Amino acid sequence: MTDNITTAPASGLPVAGEAQDGPAGIGSEEGAGLPASENAAGAPGDAADLSSRTLSALADAADLADAGGPVVLILGAMSIFALTIVLAKLMQFWLARVSNRRSTRDALALWRAGRAGDAYAKARSSSNPAARILTLAMEGQAHGVPEPKIREQCYAEAQIRVEALRGWMRPLEVIASLAPLLGLFGTVLGMIEAFSKLEAAGSQVDPAILSGGIWVALLTTAVGLAVAIPVVAAANWFERRIERVEHDIDTGLACLFATDWRGDETFDLGASLRSGTEESRDRGVHVFRPATAGE
Repeated sequence: MTDNITTAPASGLPVAGEAQDGPAGIGSEEGAGLPASENAAGAPGDAADLSSRTLSALADAADLADAGGPVVLILGAMSIFALTIVLAKLMQFWLARVSNRRSTRDALALWRAGRAGDAYAKARSSSNPAARILTLAMEGQAHGVPEPKIREQCYAEAQIRVEALRGWMRPLEVIASLAPLLGLFGTVLGMIEAFSKLEAAGSQVDPAILSGGIWVALLTTAVGLAVAIPVVAAANWFERRIERVEHDIDTGLACLFATDWRGDETFDLGASLRSGTEESRDRGVHVFRPATAGE
């Protein structure tokens, strides 16, 4: 009897003194009260929870789209299109270093201080449109090109660069204007449908018919406003950045032509222009050629 009791431990319980396998907290007192999903680093439980929440959100969105009808579907497509434009514009503005206004200011400060060579190098090292226009103007002055001709070329280059920044702004403005109108249009259609059902019910009026039709109708207005509000904010933010670029170009050229760079004896014109010609061409900037007789 004694041997049978000592040699047959309970199923699933470790024998006293037996070494425990696995990391600390698993199969020991610390991890005794934890569920299996948490003992496995929580990955299966968390993944299942995230998947269920995602499916639930998609189901809710599908229900709203089905309740709102084709107007909500059109607004959803417009929101995706607007988001694509916004992301593309953010990338474009980041590559152009539109927010980096310090390089232009530093270049102008160096120019006014008589350090024309350092000013040229500072402006040439930046991708900011205003800095690139300053580089073009400095090259023109260094080559002895008349000021009116420099201004014409600089403003032509500025228009090209500013127009590139304004690309795809019109679709954003159209979406910002049409989204609330489409939402209102869907609301009017929903109200017409609700009252037509109310009229068809006759004397047996059910308040649920009217209330259900009204909330479905108002849904399209809410979706339209949800699409229009962020698009309006993004479009105005982009417009403000473009206005700053135009302001920096005008101010930079005015300050540049109001200062005489010839007082800088250390400005190595030949070396600076030779080193900057290839880089300027790579950046798509027109490089002035030396003025010839009769120009």
